[in-house]
Amino acid sequence: MLLRGLTWLVLFQLLGTALNVLLLPMLPGPIIGLLLLFVALLLRGQASESLQVAASGLLRYLPLLLVPPAVGVMAYTEAILRDFWAIVGVLVLSLVLSLVFTGWLMQRLIGRRKQAGKEAA
Repeated sequence: MLLRGLTWLVLFQLLGTALNVLLLPMLPGPIIGLLLLFVALLLRGQASESLQVAASGLLRYLPLLLVPPAVGVMAYTEAILRDFWAIVGVLVLSLVLSLVFTGWLMQRLIGRRKQAGKEAA
């Protein structure tokens, strides 16, 4: 069962990489594969048991994926310090844009829920 779920995950990543090479070079292949998997799960309505087993098995080792970025930060400290204010500026800008978009989206969803409640009544 685990092998079947891992096969699906690798298949979607491979499909995303193929689309990356053929059509969308600006997006990473694994991200495209993740979006395709998300759409497939939305269309299906739920994840299969094999996919859930594979995902939970991989999530157990997720902290190991944080080791390479931590090593990169330590190895490239001088470069990070050289561009410190540019990094801070981009982080602040992305935070502000994310907050504005999240607030706007939340207001839209609240309005949609209120409108659906009025139509049902």
